[in-house]
Amino acid sequence: QVQLVESGGGLVQAGGSLRLSCAASGRAVSRNKMGWFRQAPGKERVFVGAINRNSGRIYYEDSVKGRFTISRDAAKGTLYLQMNSLKPEDTAVYYCAASGLFGDGIAAADYDSWGQGTQVTVSS
Repeated sequence: QVQLVESGGGLVQAGGSLRLSCAASGRAVSRNKMGWFRQAPGKERVFVGAINRNSGRIYYEDSVKGRFTISRDAAKGTLYLQMNSLKPEDTAVYYCAASGLFGDGIAAADYDSWGQGTQVTVSS
């Protein structure tokens, strides 16, 4: 059984920071890719960034490059998303996801395990 549980969301002013955590258990711990997606009201779920466990590569969507950082604590089975210089347009529900596929895919369809999401709201 794969289980992903996000935490760390909240309300922050523009320019502020938040760190999201995703605790993985079961088979999620050994999945090839783990990533973050976000979904704003009325919009599709979109890729934020991911880490490929096999290659070690970490990659991001262009709008968050230089502001967001993904890291992973393998011993704790936890994935992190450090978000700095937050903007109102970053407001969304953020989801943690895991995939057994190889390659550096960014499509939500590549991921088959999802957390419940955590709300991030950035005020202007």
